[in-house]
Amino acid sequence: MTPAIVSLSEAQQEFRVLEYAHSSAVKNYGDEVIEQLGLDPLHVFKTLLAQLHDGEVVVAVVPVASLLNLKALSKAARSKKAKMAEVAVAERRTGYVTGGISPFGQTREHRTYVDQSALLYDEIFVSGGKRGLEIAISPSIFEVVLGATFAPLSGG
Repeated sequence: MTPAIVSLSEAQQEFRVLEYAHSSAVKNYGDEVIEQLGLDPLHVFKTLLAQLHDGEVVVAVVPVASLLNLKALSKAARSKKAKMAEVAVAERRTGYVTGGISPFGQTREHRTYVDQSALLYDEIFVSGGKRGLEIAISPSIFEVVLGATFAPLSGG
């Protein structure tokens, strides 16, 4: 079990676990999830980390088919600026490897922002904490477990 699964279990939240065979040759992890599990791209979300102007690292969860709009994130976080966190920072701060970063069960707590499009669906998919593992959850779980804020974050 990954820390993400443990976190959701301890919070007594309903979720489903989906597994697929991850190929080490694949570099676009979101596309691999969609293809391997036959999911609607609008329902599959990626977990990104960004650094605000004051140095705070925050989590942004957006559809894999979209880009994170850093201006929108900085507005939601009430910050002057935001930039993508370096891979090493993201991995160290979450305890996960790129392509397997889950918004749940991270080694450090971060303010979390979720693209408001997640609220259009009864169920969305996020990483379960390792490559080849997805979790199907209700978007409301982000608010319950992480105190997440929903905001327009997608940029295209």
